[in-house]
Amino acid sequence: MRPSPLSLLLAGLLCVGTAHAGEAAHVHAVGAWIRVLPGALPAGGYVTLRNDGDQPAVLTGASSPAYGSVMLHQSSTETGMGRMRMVDRLEVPAHGQVALSPGGYHLMLMDAAGLVQPGQTVRVSLRFADGSTLATDFLAKPANAL
Repeated sequence: MRPSPLSLLLAGLLCVGTAHAGEAAHVHAVGAWIRVLPGALPAGGYVTLRNDGDQPAVLTGASSPAYGSVMLHQSSTETGMGRMRMVDRLEVPAHGQVALSPGGYHLMLMDAAGLVQPGQTVRVSLRFADGSTLATDFLAKPANAL
């Protein structure tokens, strides 16, 4: 019996879906939270990413329906001056972890679609170099949270 075009299409889509499980399938997000600032100021997103896989996973970006833009940044202090720069990628080592935390790597969540209050949960999709994504719930905390 010859397979129908529909069954071939469905089989192909299943293979594509499996291929995109990739890096994100081995990464776990722990302790995800955002620091909500007053008014229209951007929020900072923090999380520890643990990679149980045998290969590094490379975080390349993020998005959220609650924010118009989410960027990966790194804070540093040089000659007594605080600086922040956008980064294109962050490697999570095989069988290791990376912390996005205040004063270091973090997500900048900009252009909130609405008012985000402490106690709310914000969904953020973390995007990896192979195209896979990890949907993560971030707990909104007040500006003075550590």
